[in-house]
Amino acid sequence: MNEQERIKNLTSEETQFNREIGVFGGVSIIGGIMIGSGIFYLGSYVLERVNMNLGLALLCWLIGGLISLMAGLCYAELGTLMPKAGGRTVYLTEAFHPIVGFLTGFTDWAIGGPGSVASIAIALPTALRTFFDMSDFTIKIIAIILIVVLTIYNCYGVKGSSWLQNASMVAKLIPILLIMFVAIFVGDVKPDFSLASVSTAVETSERGLIGMIAFAVVATLWAYEGWTNLNTLAEEIKNPKRNLPLSLIFGIGGVTLLYVFFNFAIFKVLPHEEIVSMIGSGDFYLGTAVAKKVLGNIGASVVVIGMVLAMFSALNGLIMAQPRMYYAMAVEGHFFKSYAYLHPKYKVPTVAIVIQGVISVVLVLLRNLEQLTILVVFSSMIFSFLSIVAVMRCRKKYPTLERPYKVWAYPVSVIITAVIFLGLVINTFIEDTTNSILGTLVLVVGVFFYMYFDKKLKKGE
Repeated sequence: MNEQERIKNLTSEETQFNREIGVFGGVSIIGGIMIGSGIFYLGSYVLERVNMNLGLALLCWLIGGLISLMAGLCYAELGTLMPKAGGRTVYLTEAFHPIVGFLTGFTDWAIGGPGSVASIAIALPTALRTFFDMSDFTIKIIAIILIVVLTIYNCYGVKGSSWLQNASMVAKLIPILLIMFVAIFVGDVKPDFSLASVSTAVETSERGLIGMIAFAVVATLWAYEGWTNLNTLAEEIKNPKRNLPLSLIFGIGGVTLLYVFFNFAIFKVLPHEEIVSMIGSGDFYLGTAVAKKVLGNIGASVVVIGMVLAMFSALNGLIMAQPRMYYAMAVEGHFFKSYAYLHPKYKVPTVAIVIQGVISVVLVLLRNLEQLTILVVFSSMIFSFLSIVAVMRCRKKYPTLERPYKVWAYPVSVIITAVIFLGLVINTFIEDTTNSILGTLVLVVGVFFYMYFDKKLKKGE
């Protein structure tokens, strides 16, 4: 295939997959993966990083959402330019070099994807300990059953997977929105968002205002993590040149509003002194405390139901989205050929889905899953930065190609977003040097894998 044919194939909407995902389905995938159990406790980490200042905490949640939205708009341009399965694996390959695209997929294949699946699968039954007395062994058995059942279910086509994602997304929003709206209207606490309180927080911080906000914004990005997964399903989205940007805008924008208002609801119910006391004693579940206060005895049950549904939705979304990245690596030629297999009837990458499930089950049987996934955070931020830069790179490299969607206020918006992500990469390295270095070692291992597959590819040619 010559260069002109390759580019035509890359930008074409022709596909072997079945297009079954609409705008609501796209929003459900984004929201399903992004909104997990963390909504009930991640606000505590943000508060810790801004010295318990409520106003700065809300500002950081808003900034984190806007950063994610701007990065999402960059993905919308790349996704409509190259509507292919694999997401940023494809974009980084085309913008820079196949090794860059391979490394982002490799880190997800080796640790990120299966590690996240295993972590969520274990966390889901753990949340049910409120109602049932379960041993660690029982929890692992349930986690393995969840992975196996959802893996098999996703092998029977994206239509059923998308339907389940839509249903679980709606189901999990009901308890979360119930807690939020009741708290906002019933809560009688008047949060202090004054500049005086901000000055006090800054004076007692060693980082200064900008450093403190940047450190806290990184914590919010943990909660916003997951929106990049939609692009991996580009070949299964109906009319991707229209529906992909709409899904990203509505999905990320909606989640941003949810996080900001949910944390505002917490501040409306819990006095500042109580928040400080809870976090100081190691109780980070502010959302649970709010539910108990505004809903009485059933509050704890509503929270558990919300957490379980949220994690189930995230689990199904990850099992659905991640294997498409491994599929793209195999199609490009630098990965195991079996991963490029599409089921002749159901049109899904069956081998990629099944092997991800097997690796996830193995990780369930191991310990320190959180540490494994943390290792990917640093490299993931690097690839997010490179994906944003890829927008400018592709505009220069392929100036004549049709772009159904273009990033707003280009190039200023893209440059600002890229600089912010670069700053976050540097900040993460400074604040979490050990895990950043270990995450970099994963990339080094990936380079050797790439060299092996590249040698085989060239030998085959």
